[in-house]
Amino acid sequence: MLTEFRTDAAPLQARYDDALSGLRANLHALPGYGGGPVLFEGAEYKGIWLECGPHEGAVYGALVDPRVGLDCHRAFFHAQREDGYLPCYLQTHKNGTAHVQTVVPVAKSALEVYGQTEDRAFLEEAYAACSRYDDWLSAHRDTRGAGLCELFCEWDTGHDHSPRVSGLPHECPNDDARVCPDVPGKALPWLAPDLSATVYGSRVALAAMARTLGRDAEAGSWNDKAEATRRALLSWCFDPEACCFFDLDADGRFVRIRGAAMLNVLQEHVPDASLFDALYRRHVQNPEAFWTPYPFPSVAADDPAFARDLPHNSWGGPTQALTALRAPRWMEHYGRHADLAHLMARWVEALARADGFRQQLHPWTGEMIPAAPGFPGDGYSPSMLVLLDFVARLYGVRAAGGGAAGALEWNCRLPDGATESLYRRETPRGTAELTVTAAAGGGQVAVLRLGGRHVAEVAGGPCRLVTDAAGIPIDLIGTEPGLARAVRAETSAGKVFAALAPDEWQPLGE
Repeated sequence: MLTEFRTDAAPLQARYDDALSGLRANLHALPGYGGGPVLFEGAEYKGIWLECGPHEGAVYGALVDPRVGLDCHRAFFHAQREDGYLPCYLQTHKNGTAHVQTVVPVAKSALEVYGQTEDRAFLEEAYAACSRYDDWLSAHRDTRGAGLCELFCEWDTGHDHSPRVSGLPHECPNDDARVCPDVPGKALPWLAPDLSATVYGSRVALAAMARTLGRDAEAGSWNDKAEATRRALLSWCFDPEACCFFDLDADGRFVRIRGAAMLNVLQEHVPDASLFDALYRRHVQNPEAFWTPYPFPSVAADDPAFARDLPHNSWGGPTQALTALRAPRWMEHYGRHADLAHLMARWVEALARADGFRQQLHPWTGEMIPAAPGFPGDGYSPSMLVLLDFVARLYGVRAAGGGAAGALEWNCRLPDGATESLYRRETPRGTAELTVTAAAGGGQVAVLRLGGRHVAEVAGGPCRLVTDAAGIPIDLIGTEPGLARAVRAETSAGKVFAALAPDEWQPLGE
C-alpha cells in the first residue's frame, strides 16, 4: 500500500477504511485476460467501462497499488480488435461493441500510469493501442469530415438518461459502433464536444508518449492533429452567445442542454485562460447553474431540462461521483485550487455521513440518492475513489502530476471535527509523512518529514506546500476559499510569513 491516513475524526476514518476494503472487494479477474485483477465499477455495474475504468485504475494505482492501474489498461489493450476498436466495456461474459463511451482519454490515463511505474514496455504497448484507436475513431466517427468525433447513440457519452440524448437509442444497430442509427427528427450524427475533447486530449497524450519514446517526428504530428481538433471544436461546437459548448446536429442546430459535456471539454483543457474564465464565471461558479451546495449537477440547475425528481442513474440532474473524480483534472490546471478544495470538502463531508457508497448526490442536501428497486446501490468504486483521492488532496501528500519521482504536494489542512491527522506516502526518497494538529487558540500546525528528515513546519491556515522530490520547498499555494489566511512556514530557507489569498502562489526559493 502506497499511502496511509489516520485521523481522530472517527466518522471520516471509518468511511475511509470502508472505502479501502470496498475497493479491494471490487478487484476481479477477467476471463480471457491473463494479467492481474482489474477494478470493477461496482454496485450494479459488473465490469469495467472504457469511459472510466482506466482512469479509476490510475487513481487507485497512485494511492494503493500501481499494478492495478497497469491491468485496468492492459485488459482493454488485450481485447482491442484488429481494426483498432477498443471495447466500450469488459464484463465477465462479453466485451461491449455497440458504442464508444470514451470520456477520459485512455491515452492520458495510460501516461499517468507510466509516470507511476516507469514501465517502458507498458508505454510502448499503450502508444500502439491508443494510436490504433485514434485511427479507428477517425475512420468511423468523423463521417461528416469536420475533424471531430461524432455521437451516434446515448451510451456513446456515458451520460445515461440525460435529456441531452433523449429519444436516441441506447446503442448502435447490430451491436456495431460503426453504424449510425436512423432516428427521425434527430439529424444524426451529432458533433459531440465531449467526445471530440477526448480525442484532443488523447492526441496531446500521444504526443507526450512519442517524445518519451524518442519519436520526435511522430510527436510533432500528434501535436498538429490535436491543435486541428481543438480549433474544429471551438469552430463547430461553441456558441459564443450562450458561452457554452453544445452538440451540433447534422442540420447545423445546437442541442442546447447545458450539462456535463461542457465540463468534459474543460477537463481536456480545450479553452484558453480567457475563454475558461468566461465559462467559469457564467456557468460553473454560478450557484443557480453548476455551483450548487454539492457541485456539480449533471445538468445546470437553472436549465429547463434539469430533472428535479433526481432519479437513479441519471445524468439529467444529480451530482455524479464520476464528475467529482474528474474535477481535479481541470480545476488544478486552471488554477482553481480553492474552489476545488471547497468541492472536495463537500464530497468528503457527504461521504463521511453516508450509509454507503452510491453513484449520485443530491445537489442541495448532499444525501446519496438511493438506487432504484432491484438494483444494488452500495459498493460503487468511483465514490470510494473520490473519498480516497480527495483525502489525499485535502489532507495528504501527493506526487505532483501523479508521477512517482517528481515534485510533492503537502496539503496542510485538518479534517473537519479532527484535532489531529497523519498521512504517509511512500516515495523513492523514503516515506513522506505529514502530521497536522490543532493549535491552542485556533489554527493548525503541520509538520512535514521526508525519509525521517524534517522538511518544514507550517502554521496558521490551510495551504499547500510544494517541494521537489528531495523535499526542498518550492511554493506555498492558497487552497482555502474566502478571505486570505495567515500562514507561517519554517523551512531550510528560513521563515516565511504570508497572507495567502485563494489560489495565490508564494515562491519559496533557497
